[in-house]
Amino acid sequence: MIATARKMNTSGLNQGTSGNLSQRVEEGFLVTPTGMDYDTMVPEDIVLMRFDGSHEGRRKPSSEWRFHWDILAARPEVGAVLHAHSMFCTTLACLRRGIPSFHYMVAVAGGVDIRCAPYATFGTEELSRHAVAALEGRKACLLANHGMLALGRDLAGTFKLAVEVETLAAMYWRALQIGEPVLLEPAEMAVVLEKFKTYGQQPEPRG
Repeated sequence: MIATARKMNTSGLNQGTSGNLSQRVEEGFLVTPTGMDYDTMVPEDIVLMRFDGSHEGRRKPSSEWRFHWDILAARPEVGAVLHAHSMFCTTLACLRRGIPSFHYMVAVAGGVDIRCAPYATFGTEELSRHAVAALEGRKACLLANHGMLALGRDLAGTFKLAVEVETLAAMYWRALQIGEPVLLEPAEMAVVLEKFKTYGQQPEPRG
């Protein structure tokens, strides 16, 4: 978790201590502590949270623990959640603008678009409800005037998805500087989503 958190900043996906991570474990989930510099973080700083709302460890959990808790509770297939204030996702989120089907790779987040959840104060139950709704049938969303969320089975896959979503946000932002991009039709996105079910899968090596 610490290595992934540090990679969020070195890759430019996040800045300072604004982002956070969680990973499902048998007892509940692990989450990064609030307001800590990732470069100084050690394993003992990671907080264990249980689904009864209690937590264990020497640090306080992320101020955004609530949406990690609710997302992991609502989505049993999800093993990790990443939140970042990435530059282009946050720019679009401040316009309260999601990412439409301007490029077929939008389907990597699980649907025909990447939604932008309505605004609510950070760390609140209201924001958590908005995030869970925006993520229905999706693996990523934007949070209005805030940032982005990405979900995955593990930290590596979740980080990879977050980078892809930020790249799409950057492409879309650049296209908007010239005009409104031409969007792919729903029928084409349905074809892409079907192809994505086996995208990147390699056959098992023989022998």
